[in-house]
Amino acid sequence: MRTIRTISIIVLIILANGLFNWLTNLPHDIGNDIPQGKLNSLSFAPYRDGQSPLEGKFPTAAQIDADLALLADKTYSIRTYASSESEMSSIPALAQKHGLTMTQGAWLNSADKDNQQEIKVLIHAANTYPDVVKRVIVGNEVLLRKDLKIDQLINYIRTVKKAVKQPVSYADVWSIYMKYPQLINEVDFVTIHILPYWEDDPVTIEKAPEHIVNIYKKVQEKAAGKDILIGESGWPSAGRQRGSAVPSVVNEARFIRELIQLANKNHFDYNIVEAVNQSWKSDLEGVVGANWGLFAADRTEVFPLTGSVYETPRWAVGLFQVTGLFLFITLCFWRQIKELATLHPAKLGVFLVFGQLLSALLVDEINWLWVTSFNDWQRVYAVTASLLSTVMAGLFLHRAYTLLTQSITVRSGAWLYTLYMIFVGFALYKTYGIALDGRYISFPYLTTCIPVIGVICLMVVGYFMSDRRFSLRLFSLNELTNVTHPSFKINELQFSEFATATDSSERMRNISELIGHSAVDQLQDKVLGYLMFITGVALLVIAVALLVGETYAFAHGGDLILAYPDSSDLVWRAFILTVSNEQLIKWFLSLIVLAIPLLTNGCTKRD
Repeated sequence: MRTIRTISIIVLIILANGLFNWLTNLPHDIGNDIPQGKLNSLSFAPYRDGQSPLEGKFPTAAQIDADLALLADKTYSIRTYASSESEMSSIPALAQKHGLTMTQGAWLNSADKDNQQEIKVLIHAANTYPDVVKRVIVGNEVLLRKDLKIDQLINYIRTVKKAVKQPVSYADVWSIYMKYPQLINEVDFVTIHILPYWEDDPVTIEKAPEHIVNIYKKVQEKAAGKDILIGESGWPSAGRQRGSAVPSVVNEARFIRELIQLANKNHFDYNIVEAVNQSWKSDLEGVVGANWGLFAADRTEVFPLTGSVYETPRWAVGLFQVTGLFLFITLCFWRQIKELATLHPAKLGVFLVFGQLLSALLVDEINWLWVTSFNDWQRVYAVTASLLSTVMAGLFLHRAYTLLTQSITVRSGAWLYTLYMIFVGFALYKTYGIALDGRYISFPYLTTCIPVIGVICLMVVGYFMSDRRFSLRLFSLNELTNVTHPSFKINELQFSEFATATDSSERMRNISELIGHSAVDQLQDKVLGYLMFITGVALLVIAVALLVGETYAFAHGGDLILAYPDSSDLVWRAFILTVSNEQLIKWFLSLIVLAIPLLTNGCTKRD
């Protein structure tokens, strides 16, 4: 009878999880389809996983050919950024083969020799393939990066204009043309980048279309009647949130479809960034930099240009993984589950729900860490973090069992204690980096979801198992992990003496006596208590520093300063952008949760 009841609870939990996943992964209707399912133009960089212009690892002509064959069904034209590197010079001929036209670019930097080579190849391609290369762009965001001075750039532009018949332009963020209006006189058409996500005052997905129109009109007033090309516009599908600008697959698809409607209505000329996710950009811009494409790095479609869009298209695979892991956990803990079944159905249900929750968190973490790993070091980090989280999840489950059965096991507690401190160290390190300069660093709340959620669940279970009598000791790291300090041992006599206590609160009060600490042990515990308290305070301090650092970064954005000349208004706006960041708040709360057991541990030890 108990076995049937246990299996029924397991099945019920699996069905409830399946229903939850189905309801949270319904398709999104994001508006009108793209006409003919094809875009006007797409930014094209042909790099694949393991390739990078930063490391001199380039795609082959065959790989570029395969990419253009893929893109021919999605766009009428492509925009390139470099002309002379490796096999880039083969792109015009391959584009012609697949019926694509081009806006070809020359990549400029601070090295004149490299620039001269780029311009030479660009001119040759434009003159050799005039039916393919319809426009040329000399330099991309070179003024934004401060690689060249304005006069140097103008000289390069003039050189190309003299040598080709196609219209010539320079591409940069829209504000650069406002800063250097003399550029407008030098180019045949004005190429601006409008990226609402990257604005100094980040724009929400809901207000992005209005923002594009406003910027276009602002530039149009200065453009002296020249044509304007929106050379880059897009939205990231994954990565760090900025203010209320949230990267997601649905938001990227929505942005592109709304931009096309906007362009058709207002007769805007546009180019979408970008065709394929570029893994190498993660070295410069983090996870978000590598996720702007219509296609993933493995050339699978991120989202369709027609029909409904799923935020997680393969959510059913994730559900299968979670269910499999949950069933594996039930087999591993079957003896403990049978024991809990003899006590009370509620205790059995709590344990199984906790196991299901940890399974879901673990699968989400592992999948996310892996898909956002773009090089060998990142993959080593992903595997290491996943293994530590897996071990910790098992230890949390075992600790939940000991709380529910009012038993004690020291060895697993010491491991749990140690792993917890490792994750605390990781949280301090990552938050320090984000607080100092976190523009491109993702908030790692998924990496610490196991210790954070695990601690919260143990706090709740411990509270109810102590007959709902509140005590700081219940939330201390020692009580949560069931240790006094990581190295202590308890002999069989002391354990049996401890086990004879019938009252759970009495057991908690008498742990030190039952362990039989010497004066030296007690001194070590006191010192350890101070260290834990200091670490907890450090977590709180760095959590506050996270908010301050993010606010400071926004307050120093040039466009935001212009929009809010009054310093108090500027700081307030920067603070609002900071606290509206859901990812940041999740990480901030994670730090607080991680700090609580350390602070209470320090307080109880010092007492």
